[in-house]
Amino acid sequence: MCLAVPAQVKNCDGNEAIVDLHGNRVRVSTVLSPEVKEGDWVLVHAGFVIQQLTPEAAAETFAVLADLVEKGGPP
Repeated sequence: MCLAVPAQVKNCDGNEAIVDLHGNRVRVSTVLSPEVKEGDWVLVHAGFVIQQLTPEAAAETFAVLADLVEKGGPP
């Protein structure tokens, strides 16, 4: 199973960015989403930003993931 997770962009530098992944700082590629900027919420998959998110969508995704963890995983 593949999973993309929400992250907030903390710093952009060319085709890379540092994102905050639930408290962890990770360097990712922005080559697939070159329009991202500091402060944006994004989906990260396999080290690539694949989509921009609204803050509300990021919060909703975190809530779904927390619910899955609480229930012991996907059905």
